[in-house]
Amino acid sequence: MSANSRVDRCMSAFQAQRELIKKSTLTLKIFQEAKPRISESDLQVSRHCISVFLSTHTAYELLPESGKVVALDITLPVKQAFHALYQEGISSAPVWDSSKCQFVGMLSAMDFILILKQLGIHGSNMTEEQLETRTIAAWREAKEQECAIDSKGRAYPQHLVHAGPLESLKDVALKILQDKVATVPIIQSSSEDGSFPQLLHLASLSEILKCICRHFKHCSDSLPILQLPISTLPIGAWVSKLGESNKQPLAMLWPHASLGEALSLLIQAGISSIPIVDINYSLQDMYSRRDIIALARDKMYARIDLDGFSIHQDRNC
Repeated sequence: MSANSRVDRCMSAFQAQRELIKKSTLTLKIFQEAKPRISESDLQVSRHCISVFLSTHTAYELLPESGKVVALDITLPVKQAFHALYQEGISSAPVWDSSKCQFVGMLSAMDFILILKQLGIHGSNMTEEQLETRTIAAWREAKEQECAIDSKGRAYPQHLVHAGPLESLKDVALKILQDKVATVPIIQSSSEDGSFPQLLHLASLSEILKCICRHFKHCSDSLPILQLPISTLPIGAWVSKLGESNKQPLAMLWPHASLGEALSLLIQAGISSIPIVDINYSLQDMYSRRDIIALARDKMYARIDLDGFSIHQDRNC
């Protein structure tokens, strides 16, 4: 794709965003006048109930009645590792170091995104052949040296962020938020020194939220915020000032956006999924990090041009 084409595409996207903001002005006025508002007392009651629940319930409650967990050996080639994630239908897995007899990190869809971006850069030192033979250990070492900070200037955790099954849900949630990670492995050790660790589960914020909703499902009166529209709360990302959010811009993609654009947006925005909208800004689909893992199928990553390959083509391959 030529530089002019990229500039034209960026300008079109910018103009479309401006048009969306104009269209939302009238909606915003009506919305602000009609939407219900949560009272301070209801907010305090809800905060207290959630705080008590998170403090008195443990990570053990997140474990499913049945299921399996997947771990990757640190000596496994990166290509085989991502193929394993695709085969298992998961987007991340803990990394096991047999020489240390412990879990030492996580391999996730974001790592695959970074690798794809590196493969797509002209003159990159990493080739498709290297991806076949390069181990997780080598990738981890290179990542620590070259990517000490993320796109927002935040330092990547240099240790494995994990939790025990008896830790409170509050502590698990804080680890996810403070360390800027998507999942936290729940690990149990049979000894006090932490040896012989056993992987039980991977915890995420979405699971904790589901746990909260299940608990308060039949007693929603004790949690007033559950009875209000999500637009009432200052959370999430919204177009313009709609919903009075934290002003984080809403990332969007057009159906024929390039795979390179999708990867860059996932990295820069630090998000797990992006809405795909048509010219009327109607939601058509979602593109997420999980979709990236599918590129490990039949080595698709080796046959695509990030700038010439659209997310629509990705879905139909």
